[in-house]
Amino acid sequence: MQHIFLINPLAGKGKALAEIKPEIESYCEENNIDYQIIIPDAAGKTTQIVKEMADTGNEYRFYACGGDGTLYEVVNGAYNHPNAQVAVLPLGSGNDFIRLFGKKEDFLDLDAQMNGTVVVLDAIKSGDRVAINQCSMGLDAEVCAKQAYFKKSPLLNGESAYYASLLYCIRKKTNLTFTITIDDGEPFTQKTLFCLCANSRWYGGGFKGAPLAEPDDGWLDFVIMKNDMNLMQMLPMINVYKEGRHLDMERVKFVRGKKLTVHSDSLAAVNFDGECEYVYDRTFEIIEKAVNFVVPSTSLYLINNKE
Repeated sequence: MQHIFLINPLAGKGKALAEIKPEIESYCEENNIDYQIIIPDAAGKTTQIVKEMADTGNEYRFYACGGDGTLYEVVNGAYNHPNAQVAVLPLGSGNDFIRLFGKKEDFLDLDAQMNGTVVVLDAIKSGDRVAINQCSMGLDAEVCAKQAYFKKSPLLNGESAYYASLLYCIRKKTNLTFTITIDDGEPFTQKTLFCLCANSRWYGGGFKGAPLAEPDDGWLDFVIMKNDMNLMQMLPMINVYKEGRHLDMERVKFVRGKKLTVHSDSLAAVNFDGECEYVYDRTFEIIEKAVNFVVPSTSLYLINNKE
């Protein structure tokens, strides 16, 4: 098996490359690892590289060296390739997906990565895109779309940029009406604060939107919150949602399913693992056993969650 390190040159505000590249080279040379370092030079190039290599049928372990956006690109090239494994070296500001599987230090330990255990995870399919963590529409997606603007500030990291975007969108982007269909059920229409389709638990720089989600159980967690609040009622909800204490609320619909379809009366943001665009209609559907994901050997995930 060859180990392919795909390093996002912009990760860590451009500082991560100089730190991680010599570390990878030193470890792999000392341990006679068959490896290659690739530094993609354009957005979307990572997906193209991974898919072309995976299509050969050779065995590869692809390391997403960056944040959740880099992982998203690697997953979109590697999913549904039994010969491809996906690992993460978290160099970004958010790194939400790996929270379920261990500490950041576990994932930055190259020895733990090389000796890690492969688990087969589900993914979310929407059109020609695949997400491994979550997809959403509503306030949270509007926040994600606006977050890129705030991330440009040198004074804001991933979490603080999220809060800045959140406060902006609470004032400007909360008047959305969605018609929602879960699996083959009856559609329902409501003023919606957010509609989350989750394969795992955290997103948005540490918000526990789907606190019960398991990425290998064959189900997606749908969390839909009705918007029946004024501005002053919304503000206290931020920490409630961040801490994952919202599922039992009367205004929240929580259900597991295989497919979620959303129609918006106005153009609305949709979020795929931090990548955003604007749509009127979107369907999210599970792909079971889609991604071979590497859990570092020092992680307690398999002990704590799979006994």
